[in-house]
Amino acid sequence: MNAFPLVVEKLNKRLGKNNVIQDLSFSLERGKIYGFLGPNGSGKTTTIRMIVSLIKPDTGEVFIEGNSISKNREQALEHVGAIVENPDLYLYLTGMQNLKHFADMSPRSIGQERVDEVVRLVDLEHAIHKKVKSYSLGMKQRLGIAISILHSPSVLILDEPTNGLDPQGIRDLRDYLRKLAEEEEVTLLVSSHQLSEIELLCDRAVIIKDGKLVDEVSVKAIAAETDKMTVTIEVQPPDSALELLNQSFHVTKTETGVEVHEQTYQDIPKIIRLLTDKGLSVYGVSYKKRLEDAYFSLTESKGGKGV
Repeated sequence: MNAFPLVVEKLNKRLGKNNVIQDLSFSLERGKIYGFLGPNGSGKTTTIRMIVSLIKPDTGEVFIEGNSISKNREQALEHVGAIVENPDLYLYLTGMQNLKHFADMSPRSIGQERVDEVVRLVDLEHAIHKKVKSYSLGMKQRLGIAISILHSPSVLILDEPTNGLDPQGIRDLRDYLRKLAEEEEVTLLVSSHQLSEIELLCDRAVIIKDGKLVDEVSVKAIAAETDKMTVTIEVQPPDSALELLNQSFHVTKTETGVEVHEQTYQDIPKIIRLLTDKGLSVYGVSYKKRLEDAYFSLTESKGGKGV
């Protein structure tokens, strides 16, 4: 069994006059969840389309469980499941009918036992015999994931899976993806703009810019590296808050309040008490995630690097 079920090796892709992907390489470790991050236009979706063989790279190679996408396409794709953009579902059929339809299309034999197993895994027992047109967006996403893992892939690729989901739907999806990685040792690559979700879900993150690898980072290591953060406080009047906090902290003014820099999580109650004790009105508090800080630091300071 390969330690790295997905290997991207020196991919290059030109679309028109633009070098969309440039010498891009990374490897994903088995049973881990990876975020796939980058600014708009960085080449994330193009990379995903090349990995699942929807488009061909100009040069370079993708290996899935040691099988080359270009030379052994069928064997490689047997090991990968993917949702690129929205799940392809038949709305006039029930969830179970959708699953059986896709099971019948698979080159690998899929029995009812496996169908029932994935229904339990994504927690759709209560709705699996209802027509998909009655499903919420979150339920459709979960059914899409069930379809994509019917054939027991070792690699699952999701492009913006939380788009349109409400907070409960996002939390449920996070739980299901974690269960896949932990219980079935599926390796996941999750492309998303939601950095806070990537921080909660993923073990590692692959960051690209202008089609080049910027860095691959451990999400947990970033969290452990520093406990300093920027605390944003919505407070009135902001001028008084700025004057008061400037005596002890590094503070900048915002449109609705202030930002207090280089603080720890434990500092937040102390800062709020200082403001309220002076009669200022605090309406909201938030803080930047550590992955967010690292992401912007990397993408703003580096033009990308080869591997």
